[in-house]
Amino acid sequence: MKTFVLATANAHKVDEIREILADLNLVLLNRPSDVPEVVEDGETLEDNALLKARALVAATGHAAIADDTGLFVDALGGAPGVHSARYAGSGATDADNVRKLLDALRGLDATERGAHFRTVAAVAYPDDSWFVVSGEVSGTITEVPRGDQGFGYDPIFAPQGLRGRTLAELSSSEKHALSHRGNAFRELVDALRLR
Repeated sequence: MKTFVLATANAHKVDEIREILADLNLVLLNRPSDVPEVVEDGETLEDNALLKARALVAATGHAAIADDTGLFVDALGGAPGVHSARYAGSGATDADNVRKLLDALRGLDATERGAHFRTVAAVAYPDDSWFVVSGEVSGTITEVPRGDQGFGYDPIFAPQGLRGRTLAELSSSEKHALSHRGNAFRELVDALRLR
């Protein structure tokens, strides 16, 4: 049985990752509490995911799985993008980030609120080998938050084809079936099966 340590300390992400990878015969360890946060100063989602995975390999000696996600809003030239978690500043809460984004889009109609989420998942091994996969979902930014099932920008992101329902209005199984993270980690499942 293969063992991986998860680089994220975000309990919501840990739950999602565990659910999506449940069919694989893996041991998934939580990030040790004594491992400090990794500075995410990469220029891309790939850079940040690999920074985190490699840091966990160095700290634990285990292969590591890390991810980084960005919300790319068309009307904002792709912002917040790689800075999505820190969009409203260092230490910002999800609510702070959502508020700042909605303020930036105030006055735009639905046709001008296109966006996509992108997740990159990285796996790094103690022998310095690694690989990355990614997943996306397109949609629009709503004018007000709706739903309480998600986290981050989920309450204001309505994926295409769901008649305006946000990610935060979906059950976890519905969300995993179409979300950026679900798409990326399904790619990860396929890649891990080949290794």
